[in-house]
Amino acid sequence: MTAGDDPRLADLDEVPEDSTLLLTLDDDGSETEALLIRLNGEVACWKNYCQHWTDVRLDKGDGARVKGGEIWCGKHAATFDPNSGECTFGPCEGAYLDEVEVTVEDGGVYLTDDDYGFVRRGPAETDDDDALGSGGGRIDFTGS
Repeated sequence: MTAGDDPRLADLDEVPEDSTLLLTLDDDGSETEALLIRLNGEVACWKNYCQHWTDVRLDKGDGARVKGGEIWCGKHAATFDPNSGECTFGPCEGAYLDEVEVTVEDGGVYLTDDDYGFVRRGPAETDDDDALGSGGGRIDFTGS
C-alpha cells in the first residue's frame, strides 16, 4: 500500500496545538502542501499558503508559528483563525485559507477530501523553492 492509498494522515497526538504538522498532498498530479493543527481534540487542515501572497508558505517545514491561538504568517504578520481559516489581521484581513477536509476517528486523522490524495508528511519536493512559497527577497517578520 502506498501513502496515497491510505487516508490516515497522522495519529491525533502527533498533531500539535501550538504549531502545525506539514503534509504533502496530490492535487490532480501536482504536489501541494497542507498543514494540520489540533484544536481541543478537533483537527483543522488548511492549504499551506498565505492569502496575501500565495507564494508564501505558513509552515516552512518546522511548523507554522501559532501565537495567541492563531496561525501567523512570518512574512508580513497576518494572522489566521485556526478554526475558520479567516485572516483576522493583516493585509489579507477577511480572506480565508483554503480548507482540506479531514476527520478524526479512533485516534487518527484521516483525509476525507476527495480532491486530494495523501503523499507524505513533510514538504513537497521541487527544484524551484519559490514554487512552494519561499517568498524570498521580501520583507518579513521572522528576523531573517
